[in-house]
Amino acid sequence: MHDLEEVFGAEGPLAQHIKDFRTRDEQVAMAEQVWQALRRGGRLIIEAGTGTGKTFAYLVPALLAGRRTVISTGTRNLQDQLFHRDLPVVTGALGRPVKVALLKGRANYLCLHRLELAQQQAADRGLRRDLARALGRVRDWARITRKGDIAELAQLSDADPVWPLVTSTRDNCLGAQCELFERCHVVHARRDAQAADIVVVNHHLLMADLVLKEEGFSELLPGADAIIVDEAHQLPEVAANFLGFAVSSRQLQSLSRDLLSELVASGGNGELGSQFADELESALSSLREVLQTQRERCEFDEWPDALLESLTQLRSTLDDLIAALAEAAREHVGLANLTRRAAEASRRIGTLLEINQPAGAASSAGAIDDSDATDTEAQKLVPAVRWAQRSQHGVSLHWVPLDVAGQLSRLMDAQGAAWICTSATLAVGESFEHFSQRLGLDDAATARYGSPFDYESQALLYMPRGLAPPSSRQYTQEVIDKALPVLRASGGRAFLLFTSHRALRDGAQTLLDRLGPVQPFPVLVQGDAPREVLLTRFREHGNAVLLGTSSFWEGVDVKGPALSVVVIDKLPFAAPDDPVLKARLAAIEQRGGNAFLQEQVPQAVIALKQGVGRLIRDSDDFGVIMLCDPRLRSRGYGRLFLEALPHMPRTDQLADVQQFLAKWLVLRGIDPTPVDEYHDPFAQAPAR
Repeated sequence: MHDLEEVFGAEGPLAQHIKDFRTRDEQVAMAEQVWQALRRGGRLIIEAGTGTGKTFAYLVPALLAGRRTVISTGTRNLQDQLFHRDLPVVTGALGRPVKVALLKGRANYLCLHRLELAQQQAADRGLRRDLARALGRVRDWARITRKGDIAELAQLSDADPVWPLVTSTRDNCLGAQCELFERCHVVHARRDAQAADIVVVNHHLLMADLVLKEEGFSELLPGADAIIVDEAHQLPEVAANFLGFAVSSRQLQSLSRDLLSELVASGGNGELGSQFADELESALSSLREVLQTQRERCEFDEWPDALLESLTQLRSTLDDLIAALAEAAREHVGLANLTRRAAEASRRIGTLLEINQPAGAASSAGAIDDSDATDTEAQKLVPAVRWAQRSQHGVSLHWVPLDVAGQLSRLMDAQGAAWICTSATLAVGESFEHFSQRLGLDDAATARYGSPFDYESQALLYMPRGLAPPSSRQYTQEVIDKALPVLRASGGRAFLLFTSHRALRDGAQTLLDRLGPVQPFPVLVQGDAPREVLLTRFREHGNAVLLGTSSFWEGVDVKGPALSVVVIDKLPFAAPDDPVLKARLAAIEQRGGNAFLQEQVPQAVIALKQGVGRLIRDSDDFGVIMLCDPRLRSRGYGRLFLEALPHMPRTDQLADVQQFLAKWLVLRGIDPTPVDEYHDPFAQAPAR
């Protein structure tokens, strides 16, 4: 066995290779747990508090063990950080060069065939000016890129509308029959992964690989001795969505556009494409009209006859297309692919219309662009939730299995590998029961390590009194009124985290109204710019206040005094009208359980820990956590939330907060006196 204390020690290779490296007892203990799990091939769940250094704690034993390892993350940002920064540092320090591969879902790679179709579409029917300009940039980049990773083209954001035109999905990929197969960037990335010792993926791709192996298809990832799941708290929801499917107007309109392009490319009957486009739009229009009379989210038992009729019409339109393409599809691979896509959409609509759905639907991943799994035809019945959704972007129909633990456990068993799940937020108190049950990991060993950061002296928990119940109409305004003196004491430097978009909008408007035309600090609001742009501005300002909702509760890392206050408006209970949650709660109640305490509270505790975790990101950080929800005191379950947080002093007195912030700001050389007026160096603020 390697001496991990020596590796992580003050004179060890990491300290010699990494500037300002510090030995942390929690990190060494976690590394030893990972090492043991790798040796025995078992299952391990580890919660490691912020600052533990969990990435190095699993990378070091994985490298020293010399096992083929797949590391799965929840976000592309962490994928890139692991591959481009952390792995090179650790392998360099240990002197153990290994072959490492970064594998993303296919929607992250340029598709040369789709690029040709997009250029043909631009020539034949034209494109909007912004799309045409972006397509020109993609075309120029395509001539020089070796990897085809769209992240290379920094001039275009990930959300640019050109990317769906020039990247593939499982639906529209032609596979080995594509004429450009040998030049395919996805194929090359997968070949690199097959030859690698360590492969870095995301949770969607990991799920795709598990499903493909179960169904007997070729695997995406190399046979691994160990699978390490970082940001593991996200895996249950990813698995539930992945093992379900969705049929959306966006998918079907993409099918229609691709049909027109492929018919032109094959010299086929262009009238067929126009006819299908008209019939599809008529069917979708009928569906939209029906859903306009319903709530935004309409559950299956509320579907009116008109909705069922519209879906039947839509399925008939798809079946007519399949029949019309049958002969031409034998001669042209692109049309054959479109036939398969139409057949899959038709089959899924059939599943949505059935009272009992086959489990096969649960193995599809049509709603996930970077998946590569296919539907299975297994007939075992699986409890599932169905609903229709409308939005400003169109309509969608969803099928999600109610419980994925059993299926996910079987998929993990089939791997024959060590499984290590880690995150800063997996336990509720000292218990991992909620997380382990959702993943079917009841037999896993568990370990929990608190943060090494000094919360006792560098953090303060403020719970103001006198707030109305969270359900009251004036609640958000009261939260802002309570937060304002704290923001003035900190001179900005704050996140205001909300549990809903409505509260975010109300909070932003109230804050701007209270501050008036002369703002003492910059105010940034989610939605005014892309998330990364807002975070960049927040860091550069150094004294900004950023208001955000769910996307800012986790995966956000701001070190230093630029973030000295985190305000959380309410306990983050999931929306009670979510159809999957409602079905889970009903199932728990039917089994005689307490749905609120067994499902809603544990999920909210984990979410709150994520939000609180935004504050202290470094050993020199300090700050105030302001929890506004009065239910923390008035309800018995409030103690479960408070006990789950890092130990820190608590107060309900504003004077304590002001004194605490003044002390720490002075220690950091910052004048705590707020400026009278703030001038925004960026473009003028959008009108509200």
